[in-house]
Amino acid sequence: MKIALVSTFVPFIRGGARNIVEWLEHALREKGHQVEIVYLPEVDSPDTLYQQMAAFRWIDLSSADRVICFRPQAHLIRHHHKILWFIHHIRAFYDLWDNDLYRGCPDDEKHRGFRKALHEADTAAILEAKHVFTNSRVVSERLKRYNNVSSEVLYPPVFKPERFFCRGYNDEIVYVCRVEHHKRQHLLISAMAQTKTHVRLRICGSSAGPYYPDELRRQIASLHVEHKVSFDDRWITEDEKAEILADCLAAAYLPEDEDSYGYPSVEASHASKAIITTTDSGGVVELVTDGLNGFVCEPDPQELANAMDRLFVDRHLARTMGQNAQNRLDEVKISWSHVIERLLA
Repeated sequence: MKIALVSTFVPFIRGGARNIVEWLEHALREKGHQVEIVYLPEVDSPDTLYQQMAAFRWIDLSSADRVICFRPQAHLIRHHHKILWFIHHIRAFYDLWDNDLYRGCPDDEKHRGFRKALHEADTAAILEAKHVFTNSRVVSERLKRYNNVSSEVLYPPVFKPERFFCRGYNDEIVYVCRVEHHKRQHLLISAMAQTKTHVRLRICGSSAGPYYPDELRRQIASLHVEHKVSFDDRWITEDEKAEILADCLAAAYLPEDEDSYGYPSVEASHASKAIITTTDSGGVVELVTDGLNGFVCEPDPQELANAMDRLFVDRHLARTMGQNAQNRLDEVKISWSHVIERLLA
């Protein structure tokens, strides 16, 4: 089958939205399909967004047997057999509209009209699809709330999950992901000032800019936790990530209102490690059950400190939760075979 994978990207910014496309390409090629990736540059500015959306409607992919669309506004593509693996809206004009920090434009008559028209255009394009999948219940609920569209949750796996393994349990809680304010590494640093054991925190990842990493360094110094917190501010390779997770005590992933469970949670689960997250981390709590395969804490430094201390003291608990994390992946059918079966049904 000839399959086109269509998504958008912000130039010079790399994140999980590209991974889901490129990892699916690899899985489909292994099954013998011809695959073409089509990336469309997009900037979510009200001044130019509609021109970009109009251009997407003119793209001709009729030579493909099937088109699978991911990041917005790729769903504007027209095709006789369009499938959506919808990973999020342009959230500033949806669930984050009332948040001045993320909206990026005035809440005035002009932009409210822009928002209304965007919702209508999105709904019309989404309804063209033969089937709509999402990457989490959170995103499915948003599609239903804002566009009145029903969808099927299809959890995205990680690339070559067999490369993750467990070698043991050291003293470190690791947080390996992009270093950005909404990923809230600062919450864990604050928690380290309240731990009572010799548990350590290891933060690894790169950032889009220097501001937040510099803020974290100042926080580490001001709380006098330099002896307990290490910060590796750079891109972590896939091989390095597997090695870090192989030895850690547990992993942490506590973004603010994440669209999905996040790759760090799944990677930790493949390495048989418990996951520490928070009640307001969005899709992460679809994977993590408090007390079973990790801890779901309030976004409070003391609660996070208690969870880290508990895992440090009770290594049997850490090991049991890690094994449960591995088992949880099978329960929710996180595998490439299941993904391909559903997308090509």
